[in-house]
Amino acid sequence: MMSKLELVIVLAAGDGTRMKSNKAKVLHEIAGQTIIQTVLAAVEPLSAKNLTVVVGADKDVVVEHISKISTKIKTVEQVKRNGTGAAAQLALDEHNGDGTVLILAGDTPLLTTQTLQEFFTAHTEQGHDASVLTALLPDPTGYGRVIRNDQGLIAQIIEEKDASSSQKEIDEINTGVYLFDLKALRQVISKLESRNAQKEFYLTDVISLINKNGGLISAIVSNDYTETLGINDRSQLAECVAIMRDRINHQHMLDGVTIIDPTTTWIDSQVKISADVVIHPSTALSGKTIVGAKAIIGPRTTLIDCEVGSEATVVESFAIKSKIGPSAQVGPYTYLRKGTVLDNESKAGAFVEIKNSTVGKGSKIPHLTYVGDAQIGQESNIGAATVFVNYDGENKHQTKIGDQVRIGSDTMLVAPVTIGDGAYTAAGSVINEDVPAGALGVGRAKQVNILGWVLRKRKDSKSATAAKKAGAKE
Repeated sequence: MMSKLELVIVLAAGDGTRMKSNKAKVLHEIAGQTIIQTVLAAVEPLSAKNLTVVVGADKDVVVEHISKISTKIKTVEQVKRNGTGAAAQLALDEHNGDGTVLILAGDTPLLTTQTLQEFFTAHTEQGHDASVLTALLPDPTGYGRVIRNDQGLIAQIIEEKDASSSQKEIDEINTGVYLFDLKALRQVISKLESRNAQKEFYLTDVISLINKNGGLISAIVSNDYTETLGINDRSQLAECVAIMRDRINHQHMLDGVTIIDPTTTWIDSQVKISADVVIHPSTALSGKTIVGAKAIIGPRTTLIDCEVGSEATVVESFAIKSKIGPSAQVGPYTYLRKGTVLDNESKAGAFVEIKNSTVGKGSKIPHLTYVGDAQIGQESNIGAATVFVNYDGENKHQTKIGDQVRIGSDTMLVAPVTIGDGAYTAAGSVINEDVPAGALGVGRAKQVNILGWVLRKRKDSKSATAAKKAGAKE
């Protein structure tokens, strides 16, 4: 049935002045996707023959963004932003077909494909010239009101700025989602006038014009008014983001994910999570993150475009574009930067930072360490306060650590350098030459004790008093 939809027009030309942003309103994000991207994702399964987006504000950037979503989407520029009616007519002028057209706003990211399909089905069954998706709002302030006739059909839609006091008390509002017979719409849209408070050509005025031509317009009420909420300012954006958060979290929980505190858990729409994952409070999973079964994430953890294997644990950490293998352990207070790969059962512990490095199966970096541009083999251990010195001031260099290696605490590994299989480094060493397999690398000066130094140089100090008490002499 959806194949009968001839054309979809998305109105996305508005300046969005109330957003007070240098970025077009439709390019602001909700759950990891732009507003317009979310709207187009809801429309795409309808399989319309043609899809046109009317653009205006920040045209070049918006058009470029849309082209990355799909090369099949046509764009039309509304140079003069003089109303939704004028915008719709620009799109119609670029199309010659007959059938049914769906028109909706580009700033309604909560609309779902299911609601649009149900709307189209009801419109088709009733067989009227037009249908308007309406909603019953607890607070309809700011929205156009739906005026019904004695038969329950729509007689008029009036914008709030043009509404009387009694009309403003009506709680059924126009959502800005319409279905029209293309022939009926073309007969009246050119007759629109701008005699209103905004001096604009309102698409809603075609309702009265179709009525005058003897046409019939249905009002089809949405089952969930929150889907129809639009975005005009940052406060409304935040409201929609919160609703989308709850919707996404709810679906994951239905799919078998445990979310301890859904109100503080933020999951982007493209994130994939397997069953029996546990997500603790104050956690954000962004981008195209994938989490395997029985993994434990959080609390206070952010993962961006990461892959987490089954039964891995990531606690109080931040990771971006990293791969965390099955049963690996991360955190707390760990920073995994782009290009980090942790193999199965490996560990990146407290206050560890890793960048562009591979950590082999079962290897451990327990704490207080920086690892950059490195390859670490299997079952190796990196002691506390080790630094992989990968940058010489101009270029980055690589460090290679073999299997079963033991790096002593406070070791400086000055790249490029290789530590062979089974080798050790002594604590406190600066290693700037390769260490052969099975060898002990020592790179530190011989310790010298200067006896009596405190008594001579700090004779009035508390340290000197303690030293004398312990029997020290000058």
